[in-house]
Amino acid sequence: MGVRLMVVDDHRLLAEALASALKLRGHRVLAAAAPAAGAADLVVSRAPEVCLYGTGTPAEPGIFDPIVRIKRERPQVAVVVLGPVPSPRGIAAAFAAGASGYVRHDERIEGVERALMKARSGEAAVAPALLQGAFGELLNPAAQPDDEGQRLLQLLTPREVEVLVRVAEGEDTRLIAAGMGIAPSTARTHVQRVLMKLGVGSRLEAAALAARTGLLDRAGPVPAPREAVTELPSDPAPGL
Repeated sequence: MGVRLMVVDDHRLLAEALASALKLRGHRVLAAAAPAAGAADLVVSRAPEVCLYGTGTPAEPGIFDPIVRIKRERPQVAVVVLGPVPSPRGIAAAFAAGASGYVRHDERIEGVERALMKARSGEAAVAPALLQGAFGELLNPAAQPDDEGQRLLQLLTPREVEVLVRVAEGEDTRLIAAGMGIAPSTARTHVQRVLMKLGVGSRLEAAALAARTGLLDRAGPVPAPREAVTELPSDPAPGL
């Protein structure tokens, strides 16, 4: 007997292709929806036996919140996650949210079908190797690498961060000064301090270091240009 199911995925084409393949194998597909994050309403209203929930980012915080809601409002609906591997943290998060199974994205349609049948019958639909990896990661978490980008970001003031972003975007001292509404001499001083704090000898090295460590992604876009400041001579002549 076929499974009455729904297929949701962040990519509509994948959801529809998988739904078509399962229909050809005798299953009743109530709907194929995208994105997965907005499918909870549909699953709650249609109440399928099984929901096949596809995601490419199982370790992202909150990605399985729709499953939590589905299980809270329709506890009889079994949810099988279709996700990438290796992702032991993602697998653990899926089961913590209430999923009944986890299937690899590259699994053959026969494997997906077996997972759906097992989930409908109340069994855990996950390969032993995947489950073992998930529990291993929870019991012996891998040490997180040092976040060099965050460390470097903490060395800089907010204004110096903006200067670094502008340097990475190829702005010279004149453009930095105009964009930040400061004098060119002040802009030069900021650039020199940034180079010193980052331990590099040139603007090119600073830009490369910021890009390699992800510092630019954390810094965000530069603010809109501010009102320019006219630089006055340090010792103006009497009477001016």
